[in-house]
Amino acid sequence: MVKVIVLLLCSNIFMTIAWYGHLRHTQVSLWKVILISWLIALFEYCLMVPANRIGFLEGISSFKLKMIQEVVTLVVFCGFATLYLKEPFKLNYLISFFLLLGAVWFMFKK
Repeated sequence: MVKVIVLLLCSNIFMTIAWYGHLRHTQVSLWKVILISWLIALFEYCLMVPANRIGFLEGISSFKLKMIQEVVTLVVFCGFATLYLKEPFKLNYLISFFLLLGAVWFMFKK
């Protein structure tokens, strides 16, 4: 499971950069941003697909893999938005995150 989470973490870092990194560079033309984003996303897929395959082969259901991926995405995005985009992190974001963690807990509850 650790390998799966590490791969998902790395893939989400690439995807967050691909999707949101250009927001600080609005002077770059859109076609260039799209091309660069697709090139960055290629690395994301090279990590995400193996993470899902390994997790599935280890017995993690696709539902659980998706839930793990969503939590990892939110963690990565929160760090990216606050550190790179310099956006404030608000209390309602934190509360929402804990509610999502509750959903993950229910997903993994036997």
